[in-house]
Amino acid sequence: MSLDQRQFRDALGAFATGITVVTATDRDGNPVGATANSFSSVSLDPPLALWSVAKTANCFDAFMEAKHFAIHILHSGQEDISRLFATKEADKFAKLNWHPNAGGAPLLEDYSVRFECTTEHLYEGGDHIIVVGRVHDMDVKDQEPLGFYKGKYAKIVV
Repeated sequence: MSLDQRQFRDALGAFATGITVVTATDRDGNPVGATANSFSSVSLDPPLALWSVAKTANCFDAFMEAKHFAIHILHSGQEDISRLFATKEADKFAKLNWHPNAGGAPLLEDYSVRFECTTEHLYEGGDHIIVVGRVHDMDVKDQEPLGFYKGKYAKIVV
């Protein structure tokens, strides 16, 4: 049986998710980032989290080479940040408040939760690579999350 890609994508969209922005630096030290809703916890001991990056993403090579990265769980007021990091715009960081961590990963200053990670494993995943990171530090502001459901931004009622 062959699955229709559009139908498969729509069916996956029936799983409500939060939205993250993952950031790193490229080999020249330039900040890069991408919107991802393919985020999940993996392990508590050691603390591991995963996300996946499309092989066609303009920041793909940077994430494959990065030793340090940060995962920012977005809050409900950050739909514009989600959209910005989902584009191929060259300088996504120009109008944002951010600073590098000790490993060089760009840290956004506005988020709900932020995890600072080092790359632990990279796994093949079809048209994506699954990136597993060891979490070394985190900050929790505990704001209402930005949700995504059936291809649209959604309010998550808690």
